Amino acid sequence: MPYFDAASSAPLHPVARQALLASLDEGWADPARLYREGRRARMLLDAARETVADAVGCRPDELVFTSSGTRAVHSGISGALAARRRVGRHLVVSAVEHSSVLHSAAAHEEQGGTSTEVEVDRAGRVAPGAYARALRDDTALACLQSANHEVGTEQPVAEIAQECRAVGVPLLVDAAQSLGWGRVEGDWSLLTASAHKWGGPAGVGLLVVRKGVRFAAQGPADERESGRAAGFENLPAIVAAAASLRAVRAEAADEAARLRALVDRIRTRVPGLVPDAEVVGDPVRRLPHLVTFSCLYVDGETLLHELDRAGFSVSSGSSCTSSTLTPSHVLRAMGVLSEGNVRVSLPLGTTEEDVDRFLEVLPGTVAGVREQLGAPPVAASGTGETPSLVVDSLGKRCPIPVIELAKVIGDVPVGGTVTVLSDDEAARLDIPAWCVMRGQEYVGERAAERGVAYVVRRVG
Repeated sequence: MPYFDAASSAPLHPVARQALLASLDEGWADPARLYREGRRARMLLDAARETVADAVGCRPDELVFTSSGTRAVHSGISGALAARRRVGRHLVVSAVEHSSVLHSAAAHEEQGGTSTEVEVDRAGRVAPGAYARALRDDTALACLQSANHEVGTEQPVAEIAQECRAVGVPLLVDAAQSLGWGRVEGDWSLLTASAHKWGGPAGVGLLVVRKGVRFAAQGPADERESGRAAGFENLPAIVAAAASLRAVRAEAADEAARLRALVDRIRTRVPGLVPDAEVVGDPVRRLPHLVTFSCLYVDGETLLHELDRAGFSVSSGSSCTSSTLTPSHVLRAMGVLSEGNVRVSLPLGTTEEDVDRFLEVLPGTVAGVREQLGAPPVAASGTGETPSLVVDSLGKRCPIPVIELAKVIGDVPVGGTVTVLSDDEAARLDIPAWCVMRGQEYVGERAAERGVAYVVRRVG
């Protein structure tokens, strides 16, 4: 069964498995102790730190191991903010950061701080100069991911780091998705990552704090990991993480070229195989193994279940796969369609045959889901005489409001309007996105007695 969700968690690399099993026998003792077993454990820990530091491009004493990538982000942000409290309490992040960063920003605001979200373009990329405009005299820290976890778009980290450095603001880079493919370029100040994203074991994160960067670890003091990561080190997992990072880096160039070709095949063929599908994310400046597309008139959760039944494990940023029933914050920030969203992230070793079979299965699967939902088979082309219509979609979730809009748009003449009443937050994103894809005019929204009224004018 092809596993196409490496961006969530990559399969354990064979080298990681070997290193993990070996270090279970050799690395079980306390590396802080001076007796023989402790010294052996300390040697393993130091070697792992040196290996990872070389891959990151930092000094070994700048890097500590944490219990997860999320913990690294939380500790990195809180420690940097606390150390620069005299400068101010303003935090800058992009609108498409991982939830761990956004949750840290929310916690910072709850404690009296302020934050600014920098917008991105429709490809999910921060514009050069955008951070420079967001930085203030009281900005204590800026955060930017190296590459997006949902759509794969790479960010201009080197340029943003230069903007931050020019005014003395440290930049924390979340490199969880990209570190397995190469170093993060630029004069960044802090960096975080997570081993299970590159084929290491879960439960190992990285936090790098450059020398000279002010940092004050939060929480009770602990002598482990330079006082920046409390608790006994999971040495076997750390050794396996280091070994797997070295292994994936050794094959990164060849695998990146091979997987990029497979992803290009998906990006090129999906719009032709699936009507009303939109491939999102930057087509060039992107991770080599990840592609995301959205399909009109499709329930994302149902589509993922059907693809799973067909033998493919994929993920989604669709609102319909979330227990909160709210659109993905990444897709919302980009202003692209959120319904029927599919993220394909290929692990190392993915074959052409697996990708070709996915492309064979996908069109029929999407068509079947659309049929279940009663979606229109083709774009509306009627010449109705009613100048305006109101569609009541209150109480209905994505993609039903958009489906009902598509069914009646042909019942109004060119220049006529359709007003969709909806109380689903996803409609605020999906109806304008539908207008872009179908060539109709999105007039805007207004408050209604219940929910929101979204107005669309028929153009053709």
